[in-house]
Amino acid sequence: MFALLTFFQPVFTVLFSMKSNYPPPPSKGGITVTTEDLECLKDGEFLNDVIIDFYLKYLLLERVVKDVAERSHIFSSFFYKQLTRKYTSSPYRRHQRVRTWTRHVDIFSKDYLFIPVNQEAHWYLVVICFPSLERPECVPWRNKGLVSQDGSQTAKASSAGDCQRGPTQTHQYLQVQWEVRKGSAQAFTRESISGSLCRVPLQDNSSDCGLYLLQYVESFLQNPVVHFDLPLRLEHWFPRNQVRRKREELQELVLQLYRRQGAGPSRNILPFEMEIVPSLQKALCS
Repeated sequence: MFALLTFFQPVFTVLFSMKSNYPPPPSKGGITVTTEDLECLKDGEFLNDVIIDFYLKYLLLERVVKDVAERSHIFSSFFYKQLTRKYTSSPYRRHQRVRTWTRHVDIFSKDYLFIPVNQEAHWYLVVICFPSLERPECVPWRNKGLVSQDGSQTAKASSAGDCQRGPTQTHQYLQVQWEVRKGSAQAFTRESISGSLCRVPLQDNSSDCGLYLLQYVESFLQNPVVHFDLPLRLEHWFPRNQVRRKREELQELVLQLYRRQGAGPSRNILPFEMEIVPSLQKALCS
């Protein structure tokens, strides 16, 4: 007589839970990145606002030369959403929603303002260059010991990314912010601040728009645009492979910062839940 006995090995589930703040305390304004946020770095997933804000802050604090960082301001990914969340014809009411967001910074003292925008499940970027400039200027530009000329044709330029989708709200925000901050009137119209849909490398799928947004900012900060002959032609700004590697690089960066804070183990750790399923074993007994 034969009996067929089947032995099932148990299924082991290894869970890795992570919670990291950047920049870490005692710095203020830290962004909390969790294990759930890392899930969006898997292939085919859309980057969430936490990863967007985290990496933009990291760029400004650790990857950009001090001079450029001090002359730049990056808005939260929630800024534009809050500014435009409910329709109103009053630019002052819209401004009131975000009035305190820049209470510690004078954006008109900056050369570059970056506004990440998410609309209809798509990330794009608005860059405002020289927001306090009242008329076109040509000035010496020094970068890495080289001098170049800024042949700006307009008083101000919005560039790098799809800045044509919501120019009205952006212009009106700047105008009200100037009044509040400076106590005087300044025209921020389509005529006084020109917009350009820049010709930049574009994603070739439906999920990498957030990665391209991050690369736009990174490339701009590392080598700021100094010539503003519109439209800006930046088709060869960076190789597409540089963006394809970014998911893995972002994941490793988060884990490195997590270990740097002394919260993580020194060995390799699992960023996502992983099931270990041993092979099924069978035994035939008599």
